[in-house]
Amino acid sequence: MTRLALAVDVGGTKLEAALVTADGDVLAGSRSRRATGRDATSASLDDAIAAVVEHALAAAPADADVVGAGVGSAGPVDRDSGSIFPVNMPAARGYQLADAVRSAASSVLGREIPTVFGHDGGALALAESWLGATRDARASLSIVVSTGVGGGFVMGGQYIPGASGNAGHLGQMRREGGLTLEEIASGPASAAWARSQGWDGETGEDLARDAAAGDRVARAAIERSAQAVGETLADAATLVDLDMVAIGGGFSRVSDDYIDLVQRALTAAAAHDYSRAARVVRSGLGDEGPLIGAAAFILR
Repeated sequence: MTRLALAVDVGGTKLEAALVTADGDVLAGSRSRRATGRDATSASLDDAIAAVVEHALAAAPADADVVGAGVGSAGPVDRDSGSIFPVNMPAARGYQLADAVRSAASSVLGREIPTVFGHDGGALALAESWLGATRDARASLSIVVSTGVGGGFVMGGQYIPGASGNAGHLGQMRREGGLTLEEIASGPASAAWARSQGWDGETGEDLARDAAAGDRVARAAIERSAQAVGETLADAATLVDLDMVAIGGGFSRVSDDYIDLVQRALTAAAAHDYSRAARVVRSGLGDEGPLIGAAAFILR
């Protein structure tokens, strides 16, 4: 019998689900997504969850055993209640995400489905430690630089959620001028800064294109993001004694040397030899990492 977990990942721009095998493979044909965004509400999330969960479970082989649902979400989250309070979806704050996924999956399968819920940064960290770039790390932080910035810790192979499930919320650490890292380094923030400097593009994809073509402002926006991420990671490495940091997310691919830029900034800013030794690597799982991590809440 094929052992599967339903994985659901909720972010600031999209919500998606898939089935994941016990080996950490996303089952072909099971993955789908729906848009979220700043206007997302409890009602729109209910509809989106019902759609992606039904699509995923319809792809299960006849001999499959769906052992549970793992749910990762942009935060902050409350693990005890299964609620989310996402920075980038203000109208959805307080939404009972874990219950919504449990209800949708149980309705499709006709039986109660165990559901484990956590912060999406923690899901990513667990996935990278299980199958990705930080498998050999003793103390790692895995982060996403995208619409937002967030992450999670794994120490000695164990996911560290913190008291409420929010450990690793790197994006809300304060940097220059009282701004958070997310307000400086995320894709939308970087594009907004570039526009304030006279650039006429709109998105992170536009920044990538224009920087590659030699636009100095677009390139400066990318370097500004990487510098802020690296300096914040230097603080994290000093505080927690990290030996590895994995970086994923769409904006981390804005330039071929983004990871190198972050590493350079971390090394220059770190206070001690042990924190300067922290190694920055690219995520080993790409866009599947958050889903694999959500499934790992059940499978691991």
